[in-house]
Amino acid sequence: MAWIAVVAMALALLLIAAGSYAVSLFNGLVQVKHQVDQAWANIDVLLKQRHDELPKLVDAVQGYMAHERTLLENVTALRARAQASAGADQRLTAEAALSVGVTKLLAVAENYPQLRANELFVNVQQRISALEQQIAHRREFYNAAVNINNVRMEQFPELLLSTAAGLVRRPLFEDRPAQATDLDSRA
Repeated sequence: MAWIAVVAMALALLLIAAGSYAVSLFNGLVQVKHQVDQAWANIDVLLKQRHDELPKLVDAVQGYMAHERTLLENVTALRARAQASAGADQRLTAEAALSVGVTKLLAVAENYPQLRANELFVNVQQRISALEQQIAHRREFYNAAVNINNVRMEQFPELLLSTAAGLVRRPLFEDRPAQATDLDSRA
């Protein structure tokens, strides 16, 4: 009879240990998920600020860059596409394409000395350049969090709990994915 009590006690301890381990893994997965969400929220704030600044940039350059109308329309269309995109993959691709468009616009603007002398343009250009740097900096943190999320989803035993924790594979926020060039040329 004593050996049954010992076996029962050992099984109880084993179940408690296994349960504690599963809870620990689950909590770690939830933490990773929230880190990705927080990293994206930090980027999203900057993206919205950039979206707010782009009409000012387009207005500032319109009078000077009349024969660059296609580029201006392209940036405006890319901004609209980024704001209207649904789903993480589409949004990240649209935002990367918008970054390409803004970079092209600022590069072309360098060919207009009168524009570079315009105080409004210089202020908006500096603001957008600062936002682009901040986005690039935060993209590193987001991609690191996404990488941890995606790796943990594929490791055993987290693989078994990842769905229960609400984890899904997240796309990386690439600087300039191949699709961005396609979007840029179609806008």
